[in-house]
Amino acid sequence: MTFEATDLFQGVTRVVFAHAHPDDETLATGALIQHLTQTGVTVAVVTATRGERGEVVPGSGAPPAGSPQLDAHREGELAAALRVLGAEGPFFLGEPPARASGRPPRRYADSGMRWVTPTVAGPGEDAGPDAFTSAPTVEAAADLAAFLVTWSAELVVSYQADGGYGHPDHVRMHHVARQASERTGTPFAEVISIPRDGTPPDSAGVTWYDRTDRLDDLLPALHAHASQFTVDGRDAVHSGGQREPLQLRIGVRPR
Repeated sequence: MTFEATDLFQGVTRVVFAHAHPDDETLATGALIQHLTQTGVTVAVVTATRGERGEVVPGSGAPPAGSPQLDAHREGELAAALRVLGAEGPFFLGEPPARASGRPPRRYADSGMRWVTPTVAGPGEDAGPDAFTSAPTVEAAADLAAFLVTWSAELVVSYQADGGYGHPDHVRMHHVARQASERTGTPFAEVISIPRDGTPPDSAGVTWYDRTDRLDDLLPALHAHASQFTVDGRDAVHSGGQREPLQLRIGVRPR
């Protein structure tokens, strides 16, 4: 099956995807971003953090988790993935042009997480004062709103309310994107991911975009994030061994 044009993207030429960490743009929405850019839509990706607390795939050659060198390494991975996807960026929340006017730049840090079940995440116990979830939502939303205005965005896309699998930074970005949408009058749409445990997602009001026949197009972007996961067939295997189906069939719901 191929991607079908729908009213959601019909006539839209500039779309912003708001994500929490490097690799989320590719794992959660890469197939959708790639289709949009291949069909002439200009896409920008704004990322909240550098994924500083992400564990590293053994043998990937990446700096160890928690080291300053990993931050720069993951920025490079994100830039490489965006080139494959055809999207503009990296842009980081808290830094111009994704910073509210009159405020000094700030760096939102990865909040960390813990596994509540084998497929559902929850807040960790040691998010620091610089963590994305420690910052006021209104401040982060003002930063994203500044980017939407500066970049003349016509649509902003981010996670559904549970962040897809519960990661606290994903959940926060959902609320940040919705507030930024409301501040600027930019339409908002949420991504409906297929749950990691394989249960059917809530499809009410969702349009599904099927790119299951275009995995080869997406593979170079997936491989760009080698510090975080490997690709095994049609699954991503994360640094901790968790296995996740590649999101090649992506749902989008306007809110």
